[in-house]
Amino acid sequence: MYISVAIDGPAGSGKSTITKQVASDLKYNYVDTGAMYRALTYKFLKNNLYELDEEKILNILDKTNLEVIFNDGKQLVIIDGNNVTDNIRTNEISKYTSLFATSRAVRNYLIDIQRDLAKDYNVIMDGRDIGSCVLPNANVKIYLTASIEERAKRRYNELSSRDKSISLEELKKIISERDYQDSNRKIAPLIKSADAILVDTTNMTISQVVIRIKDIIAEKIKGN
Repeated sequence: MYISVAIDGPAGSGKSTITKQVASDLKYNYVDTGAMYRALTYKFLKNNLYELDEEKILNILDKTNLEVIFNDGKQLVIIDGNNVTDNIRTNEISKYTSLFATSRAVRNYLIDIQRDLAKDYNVIMDGRDIGSCVLPNANVKIYLTASIEERAKRRYNELSSRDKSISLEELKKIISERDYQDSNRKIAPLIKSADAILVDTTNMTISQVVIRIKDIIAEKIKGN
């Protein structure tokens, strides 16, 4: 029997960083679902689509081939044969990803891909609706969070080396707006599943959070 771990939480809560390290330590496959949404957003913007138009979205998706592969433990996202993994972490894509994540066509396109990845491997999957929607029967569910101030600071440190025009205050506003959009969208909103364990990372180091997550997984698996 394969183990599935669902880790949800808002932008900047540390999901990607923490989940990658935990997956590496436990030799699980790390599945970054947010990267899949970012990859589709990348294609939509490349096709000059900046609004939620389901007909146009479906038309683009019909001509899109998205693949997720793993190379030395690293997830790569391939769109139409092109590796876009390093091209999807921009402020503009962050801004529009939450919008396109509300598209039923987008979610239907990706959910089968995400579930298939969990069928034959031990996986740790992070996102915003993994425990509530994508993997409702996951063996372990964790909800990571942190204060908006801390999350904005983390995202600023991540982006400032590549985008000198972004400010900390602007990121606070963007994250606040995204929190609202993610929590209030009609399709699969960001929520903490009733059976998810809450971990607030505001005053924790990366190593402390990693240890906490691994302890939770070990306790859950032992209990099963």
